[in-house]
Amino acid sequence: MSEHQKIAVFGGGSWATAIVKMLTENLETVGWYMRNTQSIRYIKENDHNPKYLSSAELDANHLDLSNDINYMVANYDVLIFAIPSAFLTTELEKLQESLAGKTIFSAIKGIVPETGLIVGEHFNTVYEIPLENIGVITGPCHAEEVAMERLSYLTIACKDEEKATKMSKALESDYIKIKISDDIIGTEYAAVLKNIYAVAAGIAHGLGYGDNFQSVLMSNSIREMKRFIKKVHKMKRNINDSAYLGDLLVTGYSTFSRNRQFGNMVGKGYTVKSAQMEMSMIAEGYYATKSAFKIKEDNGTKTPIIDAVYNVLYDAKNPKKEFKKLTNKLD
Repeated sequence: MSEHQKIAVFGGGSWATAIVKMLTENLETVGWYMRNTQSIRYIKENDHNPKYLSSAELDANHLDLSNDINYMVANYDVLIFAIPSAFLTTELEKLQESLAGKTIFSAIKGIVPETGLIVGEHFNTVYEIPLENIGVITGPCHAEEVAMERLSYLTIACKDEEKATKMSKALESDYIKIKISDDIIGTEYAAVLKNIYAVAAGIAHGLGYGDNFQSVLMSNSIREMKRFIKKVHKMKRNINDSAYLGDLLVTGYSTFSRNRQFGNMVGKGYTVKSAQMEMSMIAEGYYATKSAFKIKEDNGTKTPIIDAVYNVLYDAKNPKKEFKKLTNKLD
């Protein structure tokens, strides 16, 4: 990343909007790809995203908006993907421009269903992007609080410290504090897993479990996360750092958490499909659960919480009975 390289964001949802807002605090021009031409027109005229994070003020004079993914890849060097993982492959299939030489940052907190890989691994394996050119943008941070300019913290992970540092300078502000990490695999898996644990927290809340149980659930979740990540990518890391534990806590407890909301609806008796239809945003934890369950089956990790969520979401098991069994497996 040279000082003159340009940054573009891919995605039109809440987190993409929040990232665009952060970038425009520091950059003269930010590229922004989204599919919806009506939203593009609205943002140009009103300086707000009409569908997501509509309270966030955006200066359209600093935005290069387009619904042409090839234009954006051709004209920008650093590409931040904030498209839901379930739709990433569909969007990338539109590419005619090469990703060779580009720096890719994933702000997607999910696993690509078609390959079963986290996003960084997907770009490395499928598009042959060198790991040195791949980074991760993760929390703990809710888009809604970025819109309100409440003090928030991010972790930027990349094997190339210079790239991580430059990205952090592009995103930081009076209300955004940033930490740099070299654990691109671990931080991205943590961002995926915490959504599953937030679904679990929501189901428990919907079933009527109180704060006492939630605290036990969260403490067991961080230990389960540690076991899982250690199996897939062993390296020295402090699981209590904000990129792991902090991101888990804010997603598991916050009322802004769409994954907790989704789980809460399932716990209250909604079917999975009806809960998904009622939500206006994607709950990444739903898709992540299936992929994480397969990974743990392959490597033999002990994951009672992931197992319980999988049984409820994919095997249509009774949430009350599954969480009753789960209570006997936690300590």
